[in-house]
Amino acid sequence: MVGLGRIGLPLALSFADRGLEVTGVDKAPQVLEAIASGRMPFEEPGAQELLGRVLATGRLKLTDRIEEAAGCEQIVLTLGTPAFSHIEIDISDIRSVTDDLLPLLREGHSLILRSTVAPGTTDWLAGYVAQRRGFTPGEDVFVSHVPERIAASRFLEEIDTLPCIVGGVGEGSGAKAAELFEVFGTEIVQTSPVQAELAKIWANILRYTNFALPNLLMMNCEQYGANVFEVIDLINRDYPRGGIALPGLTAGICLRKDFTFSEERSSAPGMLLAVSRVHETVPLFLVEGLKRRLGGSLRDRKVAVLGLTFKRDSDDARDSLSYKLIRLLERELAHVSRHDPYLAAESEPLDTALAGADAVVIATNHSAYDRVLPQMPKSALVVDPWNATGSAQVFAYADELVPAS
Repeated sequence: MVGLGRIGLPLALSFADRGLEVTGVDKAPQVLEAIASGRMPFEEPGAQELLGRVLATGRLKLTDRIEEAAGCEQIVLTLGTPAFSHIEIDISDIRSVTDDLLPLLREGHSLILRSTVAPGTTDWLAGYVAQRRGFTPGEDVFVSHVPERIAASRFLEEIDTLPCIVGGVGEGSGAKAAELFEVFGTEIVQTSPVQAELAKIWANILRYTNFALPNLLMMNCEQYGANVFEVIDLINRDYPRGGIALPGLTAGICLRKDFTFSEERSSAPGMLLAVSRVHETVPLFLVEGLKRRLGGSLRDRKVAVLGLTFKRDSDDARDSLSYKLIRLLERELAHVSRHDPYLAAESEPLDTALAGADAVVIATNHSAYDRVLPQMPKSALVVDPWNATGSAQVFAYADELVPAS
């Protein structure tokens, strides 16, 4: 397992827990030290207990040397695939690791891309190996894409239940990858590499688009003085063609970057950028809403931002829009306090963050904030796009709010 981050480490532990001998490779010393000491470097429900169980078996070997991977039959790459600012996938991590592996590859090796990649990347990897080593993919070596489709905080629940998509290059690659993933006992669906790639990125694009519509509706309702939560209820109530989701400060590394993997060669350029733009506009929408209600200026106002991670009850802050919100507030010369129960190093105590606040923004709908309303200053303006308080209002004063029935 090359890469022991939020995708690679739970997968490595799950393989080892099912009896496989696993070598985990990572270049970050602090990650390797944490794992070796029995401490998960990030939050994932059930993973801490799983780590302790696996370490006791001795089936997990940890190393920072990529050469160690060559001693394994199956090499799974779980590496970062960010997007460049000019709408293009960055495969530099995959290419760098592949360059290190090239002189070590032998017949029978299986290379599996678990990372989310743009269409054509798996075929590129197979061609890159063939070009530089002369192997025939699918015969001499095996190259596949087995996309990670598990939601954050649900790994141990979904690894045993979600169908496993396998896109193999050539005749034998898909079957070779299936040999590895069949230990989970789920349905294995064989397809082409590009279809596996498209299935993953478009699953995320669908979610991002579904979340964009209620956010756009939220901003539209502000224009007309309407309540977005009441409008959504009207749309959905006992209507067979309803189903619009609720608004929120929707972000996260998978959703914010994966649309670019299709956009870079899109037949409808700009469409997916527009979806992304809706989400990117929400922090400014919230700041402007605050200004309108607090006399036109936020200078010297204290604004408490609750929630820094991008997802409820997670410690993952990658590509969270909370930080953009904070930067915009600071550019208005507001005094910003912040709290997140999962990021203690970046947080103030909740009571300190709330004390004397002129406004409170619930930026992440952590369960810890479900009952936070009574702790807020009564005169504070509450900004709650998630409806975490249950009051069904995006902007309202704390002393006026009661949970909606």
